[in-house]
Amino acid sequence: MKDVDKKKKRTLRLRSQRGLTVRMMLPMALTCFKFNAAMSKKKAIAICGSISAHSANLSIIQYLSQLLSNNVELEIYHELSLLPHFNPDLDKENAPPAVEDLRMKIKNVDGVLICTPEYVFSLPGVLKNALEWCVSTTVFLAKPVAIITASASGAKAHESLQLVMETIGADLRKDTRLLIQGAKGKVKSNGEITDEATIQKLKDLAIAFDFHLHQVTDSEAN
Repeated sequence: MKDVDKKKKRTLRLRSQRGLTVRMMLPMALTCFKFNAAMSKKKAIAICGSISAHSANLSIIQYLSQLLSNNVELEIYHELSLLPHFNPDLDKENAPPAVEDLRMKIKNVDGVLICTPEYVFSLPGVLKNALEWCVSTTVFLAKPVAIITASASGAKAHESLQLVMETIGADLRKDTRLLIQGAKGKVKSNGEITDEATIQKLKDLAIAFDFHLHQVTDSEAN
């Protein structure tokens, strides 16, 4: 019995030492990641599914831009309303200038953030139109993407957006997608996000998107 007790104590001691080692290494790993991130700042473009100047979704994008500012340069795309209606006959190499501009912006960044409301249980027409202009291209292929649907319900639009992203080959992960329901009660008309749970979820998404951008693009560089 004494030998058994000694073995148990020795096993517990070794487990404790290993646990301590892991806890000591985690802060070092996080520090190294932050250092590497600072050395290679990534570029991303944010697309708001609403063209309203006072959109809660735009406020969310602006908040995320602040959270990501140390490691990611986030450009907000404001030209959704300038895109012509999708026309398969014009969906060729020389597409309309506004379309070519959108495609090039997406192609030349490391990742894409989409934040949208839900209109009549679906995606807003202006956002769907923009995505339709990209279906025949490879600009989204393997591109790190984060999506947020912020609306009263948003479930149908969120499901639809995920399906579109999968269809065009975007690199969308579970921790870079977020559904915010009851958005009007969580984002004030002045743009302030007041719901603490939502703030934490946005912080978590920002960390995941940041990590995703650096993980994918740095591995491609190597």
